[in-house]
Amino acid sequence: MNEAADSVYQNPLVTRYAGSAMRELFSPRQRAECWRDLWIALAEAQRELGLDVSDAQLDAMRSTRESVDLDRVAELEAELRHDVMAHVHHWGEVAPIARPILHLGATSCFVTDNADLVIFRRGLRLVEDRLIAALEVLDRRAREHRDLPCLGYTHFQPAQPVTFGKRVCLWMQDLVLDLDEVRRVIESMPCRGAKGTTGTQASFLELFGGDHAKVRALDARVAEKLGFAGTFAVTGQTYPRKYDHELLSRLAGVAQSCAKFAVDMRLLSHDGEVSEPFTDKQIGSSAMAYKRNPMRCERIGSLARLVISLADTGAQTASTQWLERTLDDSAIRRIALPEAFLAVDAILMLLTNVADGMRVYPRMMRRHLDEQLPFMATETILMEGVKAGHDRQDLHETIRVHAVEAARAMKEEGVQNPLVSMLEEDDSFAFAHGRIRDLLDPSSLVGRAPEQVDEFLAEVVSPRLQGERRSFEDEVRV
Repeated sequence: MNEAADSVYQNPLVTRYAGSAMRELFSPRQRAECWRDLWIALAEAQRELGLDVSDAQLDAMRSTRESVDLDRVAELEAELRHDVMAHVHHWGEVAPIARPILHLGATSCFVTDNADLVIFRRGLRLVEDRLIAALEVLDRRAREHRDLPCLGYTHFQPAQPVTFGKRVCLWMQDLVLDLDEVRRVIESMPCRGAKGTTGTQASFLELFGGDHAKVRALDARVAEKLGFAGTFAVTGQTYPRKYDHELLSRLAGVAQSCAKFAVDMRLLSHDGEVSEPFTDKQIGSSAMAYKRNPMRCERIGSLARLVISLADTGAQTASTQWLERTLDDSAIRRIALPEAFLAVDAILMLLTNVADGMRVYPRMMRRHLDEQLPFMATETILMEGVKAGHDRQDLHETIRVHAVEAARAMKEEGVQNPLVSMLEEDDSFAFAHGRIRDLLDPSSLVGRAPEQVDEFLAEVVSPRLQGERRSFEDEVRV
């Protein structure tokens, strides 16, 4: 009996967050058609290597590839209590001439495991495209603000000035590392191939009359038809579940990078230096009408927490597989792997949306700089004093005393930073009197930050943004 959609649980990753391409990729229809691609590849390879598979059978399989009735599959599964065999029987009904050779010599994991890897690789390509889209937007932001001075922080305490463009490059650096890892996995990913029930290829050896060379060739040809460079050299009934942990770890890496971006945005939003996109009629709070909460960045952090936690399920599953396999991997993989891909898709969509629409407030950045610049200029003053023949340690101690007092006055009395006036009145700094305020130009204190932006974008980012890729419209829905 079909239940109304509003009467059963709906996964928010599907209904609210992930993009259309990723949602479709993990759909039952996509999986069913992928299974059929595998059966076609197996039959083609078997015919090429001499088994009795006719052109008419192959033509029937190819022509009915998309003739999938999922309601009929559900009826058969309820009767047979086996998902793969339900699909085999249904396809046999649709293409009866091919029925005798469907799934010939194969085990269920031939279709389930190989199809998973096909789908995961397609998912990683979507993630790759999302990463590139995010980097392109951040690239524009870094160029736009390459030399905009802002207060740098260590331990979230004021440190030396940086530029906002340089800070954007820190976010980009993490995503570049993720992009490299995702591409590495895409290029190196093997499939399970045609390995048989416990990985010994015994059924295929029987079909080919004991011809080991043909069995090896079958394994290689199936991989080639699926677009994989090769197969796992040995497997049990499944491909090594350790590889799921590899995939989940790469996705968790993307989530980590995006969460770092989101946390930084939330901190800077609190300080009034940036804000995420906020639509004209958007409501920040049901009670506090003035609120403009960084809700997109908060959602990034929330979804990232899920993905990072899912990586642990891959490790636990891999560590508890028994001998050639155990079925306690099945249920968790049906949940963890699709959800990780869907969540990362949503996270990257959000990051791109926030980066594209963020507002930057240079005057607030300057206000915070002005509060701290006198402290930051003291290192330059110290160097000037040494050049003028003064003792560095004596000057350092004098500056420290004045700086502590200045900080106390700012916090307890609410006054503007008095450090410059203190130093101007101290005879120990007569060598710099009248010039100390000239040292408070933040552009002179950012080091090579603007040049680092230029070099990073030209030498690291630009080469990675070349080539064909999928373009996305903004799909952020809530």
